[in-house]
Amino acid sequence: MTRIAGVDLPRDKRLEIGLTYIYGIGVSRSREILAATGVNPDTRVKDLDVNDEATLRSHIENNYQVEGDLKRIENFNIKRLVDIGTYRGRRHRAGLPVRGQRTRTNARTRRGQRVSIPGKKKAPAKK
Repeated sequence: MTRIAGVDLPRDKRLEIGLTYIYGIGVSRSREILAATGVNPDTRVKDLDVNDEATLRSHIENNYQVEGDLKRIENFNIKRLVDIGTYRGRRHRAGLPVRGQRTRTNARTRRGQRVSIPGKKKAPAKK
């Protein structure tokens, strides 16, 4: 089992895709890491030898912020925005979209499900 940055990589995936299971590494960064370390991206994770695994692990730990460290930095940045009272910080605090999206319609992900108003009378049916 290959474990890099505290994440068990899926065994049957290509290494290029398997590295994306680490928080903070996408496909482009994965390709960049594999090019820098000289490991073949088409190798399956289960076929990775010990030397390549150690090379990848050390390269990622030394050159990138991933997993817990990255999450901590992101949360600190959001907390800083909230504390100083910026517009973005207020939007984070209120649970509304932060980057200028419309809220009159849509925005269901940030605002939550629609809630029907209890006790609201329906309009009488026309005859």
